[in-house]
Amino acid sequence: MKLSFAFFLLTAILGAQAYQPTWDSIDKRPNPVWFSDAKFGIFIHWGVYSVPAYAPVIPGKLAYAEWYWNAMTNGRDNPKATAIQTGTWAYHQKQYGADFPYQNLAPQFHAELFDPDHWADVFQRSGAKYVALTSKHHEGFALWPSKEASATWGRPWNAVEIGPKRDLLGDLTDAVRRKGLHMGFYYSLYEWYNPLWLSDKPRYISQHMTPQFKDVVTRYKPDIIFGDGEWDLTSAEWHTPELLAWLFNESPVKDTVVINDRWGKDTRHKHGGYWTTEYTPGMADLDHPWEESRGMGFSYGYNRAERLDDYHSSRELLIMLVDLVSRGGNLLLDIGPSADGTIPVIMEERLIQMGNWLKINGDAIYGTRPWKTSRQWSAGEVPKIDYNKEFETAYDVTKLASKPEAGKASIEAFFTSKGNNVYAILPRWPGGIFKVKDLTGVKSVTLLGSSTPVKFTAANGVISVQLPELSEELRPQPAWVLKLGR
Repeated sequence: MKLSFAFFLLTAILGAQAYQPTWDSIDKRPNPVWFSDAKFGIFIHWGVYSVPAYAPVIPGKLAYAEWYWNAMTNGRDNPKATAIQTGTWAYHQKQYGADFPYQNLAPQFHAELFDPDHWADVFQRSGAKYVALTSKHHEGFALWPSKEASATWGRPWNAVEIGPKRDLLGDLTDAVRRKGLHMGFYYSLYEWYNPLWLSDKPRYISQHMTPQFKDVVTRYKPDIIFGDGEWDLTSAEWHTPELLAWLFNESPVKDTVVINDRWGKDTRHKHGGYWTTEYTPGMADLDHPWEESRGMGFSYGYNRAERLDDYHSSRELLIMLVDLVSRGGNLLLDIGPSADGTIPVIMEERLIQMGNWLKINGDAIYGTRPWKTSRQWSAGEVPKIDYNKEFETAYDVTKLASKPEAGKASIEAFFTSKGNNVYAILPRWPGGIFKVKDLTGVKSVTLLGSSTPVKFTAANGVISVQLPELSEELRPQPAWVLKLGR
């Protein structure tokens, strides 16, 4: 009798566990809908690497300033080092000296001007709906009071014990949530030079990574987790299916948290939550949620060597957002704050400019889904674009949406939909008549930002819209939106 009761109790407990530690089970968890509705998020790379804030700028090359420690290490006495690595090592010698270890930069990470409420205000004004801060990058420095960080490094290695002497992740989490935005974090599974990682990877995973991950999740209850640094090991070696089973069954965010696909070298675009791309055109012809992330320049972490011409304009960033959303994706746009805790003014300006457009035109972005035709091209040769790659693929959508070259097609409109409505987002204002192909049942046309109905005719599946004169407010916009009501 006792044995039968024990068996019944065990069966009930196991039955209550929604997800088993296998990809077959974990992949059945639906992605929370808020992520697919949000469309626009802010990525933040901030850590000890924000002190040197440097990577050599080489035309046409990505140079991640947050990889400073790795680059200077590999650039030292290495005949196979890249130009970015040798350039970083040369800079480090000149600025700090050949015998100055990277770890000694931590006390200079002061964040003395960090104002989380100002950051949160900028994010809200940008029109972004979610935020992800680097809780720790591959350097292992934690932006919260992680006991595992200092224990395995054998020195103070978190922002409460050294440098800012402040819970940066906690303070920003509170400020962002007060603004009504979703808040989460980036978390690197591995750490380049953690002594335990270098000496005993299984112990690093069981005694450092796993309890540290559970600690940061339990403390801050993230809405989103951007995993990374997974590529050295398989997910079985990382034990991430077990970790995610805990996340979805037992953690305080088990029903609401969104995760990505970076949980082992076998998981990208295969397992986990939403798929990720990085400095690419994103994905296409896909029902699965996905997100493209990129900086405003060639780096995620702040790079003081970048100049104005290395930054995308607000128009370029907005056309990227529109293009990605029209194909069902999200944009996670990165900022790299300075070591003193300020957002570089050019980054803040870009975000506010994007927000000004979204105040008027956000109805064509938030909560939308792709229309059956995501783009309308002009006559001419349509260029081939390399979609569905993970990392660094040429992407100049603003050029594709500019005045066409002879014999070449250009994008006349991007399309999104919500309910019965279709939105045509025009990257150029053609004036006169604008025609939308393969669309029926339209009952009204409006120009977002204007209360005056727009005249149109419908025949043979073509909507011919008589474009109005633009007001002084709408004329300077980087793109204009026609709402086609059905």
